[in-house]
Amino acid sequence: MFIQIAIGSVLLLASIMIAGTSFWLLEWRLTRMQAWLTRPPHRAKLILVLCVTALWVLFQMTLAVWMWAFTLLLLGIFETLELSVYFALVAFTTLGFGDILLPFEWRLLGGMAALNGLLNIGLVTAAMVETMRQLRIQQIAITREET
Repeated sequence: MFIQIAIGSVLLLASIMIAGTSFWLLEWRLTRMQAWLTRPPHRAKLILVLCVTALWVLFQMTLAVWMWAFTLLLLGIFETLELSVYFALVAFTTLGFGDILLPFEWRLLGGMAALNGLLNIGLVTAAMVETMRQLRIQQIAITREET
């Protein structure tokens, strides 16, 4: 039990670190583009930032799922990479189809993967909303200064 909690905790922390680092890089890049992003026209740039942010979310979530999948494979829980990726994705997104289950001695990892997915989804949702909110505030402020 403690080994599962330790492995799950390490994976969870690594996933959060990946998300945090990638968000920092995204924020750094958007900050460098601030002058361009705050000049009109705004709508096309908002759509662009939303798309880039969505791709960031996809990238960061994909890394976390692959990290879980490789761990499950290395622990010998699943025989193929496809099964490992499938289980990790289903657990991470909290779908929990139940068609593939972890062996009894590893079942706590399934819950920890689901917890990791919930935390990451909450984190990236908050980051996306804050990114769009900050950009829109800056665009409105620049527009008001120009008029």
